[in-house]
Amino acid sequence: MKELLVVIDMQKDFVDGALGTKEAVEIVPKVVKKIKEFEENSQDLIFTKDTHTEEYLDTQEGKKLPVEHCIKGSSGWDFVDALQPFAENCLVIEKPGFGSVKLAELVGEKNYEKVTLIGLCTDICVISNALILKGHHPELPIYVDASCCAGVTPASHKNALEAMKICQITIVE
Repeated sequence: MKELLVVIDMQKDFVDGALGTKEAVEIVPKVVKKIKEFEENSQDLIFTKDTHTEEYLDTQEGKKLPVEHCIKGSSGWDFVDALQPFAENCLVIEKPGFGSVKLAELVGEKNYEKVTLIGLCTDICVISNALILKGHHPELPIYVDASCCAGVTPASHKNALEAMKICQITIVE
C-alpha cells in the first residue's frame, strides 16, 4: 500500500517558541518515532512549514492572532532540532496560511492509498489540511494520529479531533 505521512508545522515557534505549549513539546518524541516507522517501511514523507513575512501583523491572520511567529528565516521558523535531519531529505511545503492546496495537488499526483497527518496545531493547521485533503480526494482514506498532535489547548485539540471524525477522517488514538 502506498502511504504518505504529512508532518504539519513542527516548527520551533509552535513547540517551545512564541506559540509553544507543553503539549507540543511532549509530542516531539512520538513524532520522531512515527517518522522512523514510515521511513522503515519505505513510505513517503512530506513536511509543511508555516511561513510568514515581516509584514505578518498586517495580514488578516496577524490582525486576529497578533503574535509574530514562523517568520521566514527566523529561528522560530525552523523545524525543531529533533526533526531537522528528517526534513533535510524530504519535500517541504511552505504555506502562508493554515492549509495547503499544493499538498492536496501533490497527493493527487502520487495516487496514495492512505494519508496520515501528524503535527501542530490540531485545531488549526492539522484540521485545515485534513479537510482540504478530504475535499479534494473524498475517497482517499485520511488518518490523523492524535498521539502525534497537539492543539492550542487540550480542549481545542479534542474538539478538532471530534470535528474531523464527523467529516469521515479516521482518528487514531
